[in-house]
Amino acid sequence: MVKALAMRDALLKRIWAGMKSDPNIFFASADFGSPVLDRIRADFPRRFVNVGIAEQNLINVSAGLALEGYTVFAYAIAPFITMRCYEQIRVSLALLSEVRAMNVNLIGVGAGYSYVVSGPTHQCYEDITIMRALPNFRVLSPADHISAGAMFDQCIEHIGPKYLRLDAQVLPVMYENQIPDMRLGFFVHQSHGSVCLIATGYMLHTAFKVVKEFEKQGRQVAVIDLFDLAKFDLLRLKEVLSQYRAIVSMEEGFSGRGGVDALLFDFIANQGLNIPILNIGVEGAYRFELGTREDLHEKVGIGPNVSMKRIENFLQSKSL
Repeated sequence: MVKALAMRDALLKRIWAGMKSDPNIFFASADFGSPVLDRIRADFPRRFVNVGIAEQNLINVSAGLALEGYTVFAYAIAPFITMRCYEQIRVSLALLSEVRAMNVNLIGVGAGYSYVVSGPTHQCYEDITIMRALPNFRVLSPADHISAGAMFDQCIEHIGPKYLRLDAQVLPVMYENQIPDMRLGFFVHQSHGSVCLIATGYMLHTAFKVVKEFEKQGRQVAVIDLFDLAKFDLLRLKEVLSQYRAIVSMEEGFSGRGGVDALLFDFIANQGLNIPILNIGVEGAYRFELGTREDLHEKVGIGPNVSMKRIENFLQSKSL
């Protein structure tokens, strides 16, 4: 049995190992650390910089290093490495990468509600939307530490800016028996059933809780982990989804505001698929209550209980 780790530790261990053999990997942090990061700083002091609480500077420093030929990993809390420095990301990474080859990988820790006790200032429900809006950017959203660690290879092999949204909590292992093919951009966990749940990040765990409730009713439901929100295999996903009669998107981000639901609505329309979609995402408001992540999810419309009710109503309306 594979012991669950924090996503950041799995990815940082891969980066540390990569830095031993590749002198072109550089790591930059915005005053954010971990025990594995301490090892990187100690072992590679000439390829590590802490810019302090200055995420805008972090982006520009990373862009400059990338233009000098480095593969750069930039590390900070998710809402701060995206929203605090969005103009710098747009100009120095998305725009500049249009004309110059550069490999900058933004690591944001704390996707969704994973910093649950810190409130909405440290939680991050907007990152999928705003980072997907940037041309030339890949948005990678793993569901456990196995898939998070596997994304290191994509960061090295594919030149261009990327955003990796990592959960701050230690999540159950979803890929104990195999590592997904990151080049495909998604992984089909279960294929049987007339309805397919397409989830990303933490919501893959919620999807499987919903599946268990359907199994109690004797119904099978398919589950797909969509972990690449920009460069997934269009033809393969079309082939997979064409067998289902309904789709449910599940994300720990605002609903109806350009996230995974918009991605799938657009995909279905452009691929000529006639499949109804239910989008499950966070209600469009900020909440200041404290509580467990599970309690907050139920209140904002994405917990397993409220999701199950919404899916059942949706299927009834479609006579499925």
